Amino acid sequence: MILKANGKGFCSGHAIGNNAHDYPEFVEGFKHTGTPWKPQTDLFVKPVLNLWEFSKPTIAQVHGYCVGGGTHYGLTTDVVIASDDAYFQYPPLQGFGMPSGECSIEPWVFMNWRRAAYYLYMNEVIDAQKALSVGLVNEVVPRAELDARVEAVARHIAQAPLTTLLATKANLKRAWELMGMRVHWQSSNDLVALASMSADVQALVQQVLQGKIMPSEMAQRQAAAAASTDGAAAT
Repeated sequence: MILKANGKGFCSGHAIGNNAHDYPEFVEGFKHTGTPWKPQTDLFVKPVLNLWEFSKPTIAQVHGYCVGGGTHYGLTTDVVIASDDAYFQYPPLQGFGMPSGECSIEPWVFMNWRRAAYYLYMNEVIDAQKALSVGLVNEVVPRAELDARVEAVARHIAQAPLTTLLATKANLKRAWELMGMRVHWQSSNDLVALASMSADVQALVQQVLQGKIMPSEMAQRQAAAAASTDGAAAT
């Protein structure tokens, strides 16, 4: 299966703005339980787990931006082929107060504690070549050649017997799951739900929403504030 997009980039992540319009499940969830935990699980954890559990080989074809929640789809396939204009970033930590996504993929796709921490804490932009050097993607090709290269990789993979591919995929998944990845992905939503209800996080969230600021822009403001002499939080 090839996962790709037809717009300017691969995916910009969650809709930020009017949850009642974008995610009516949140309204229903709060009405019945007073927390975002259940709708977050249904909307943002289960789909990523469905992609992870897809039994056949998967390839992400990433071009342009792959940011925020979009990284959960661009980086959790078996193979990632990126164009030379692709980049990866997680602005919601600095720009919206979220500790990670509802499925915290970063410790697993980096497999490096400090690398994952720096990426999240610093709102780091990882371009295609750096993504290749740190193992986030398998190949980087010119944008004009992306479609053809991904199709070629898919054809190559498909030469093997289907049973062999299914067994190989199951074997790889089980290795990661035995290390605790699946449970960690599920439990990371607990921390996102907790953070989203905390006063300091809500202060930042409301500042972003009321100011109609994109999390990426807010994250840039935070970086600018940190560079100032007093280091006060951004406004």
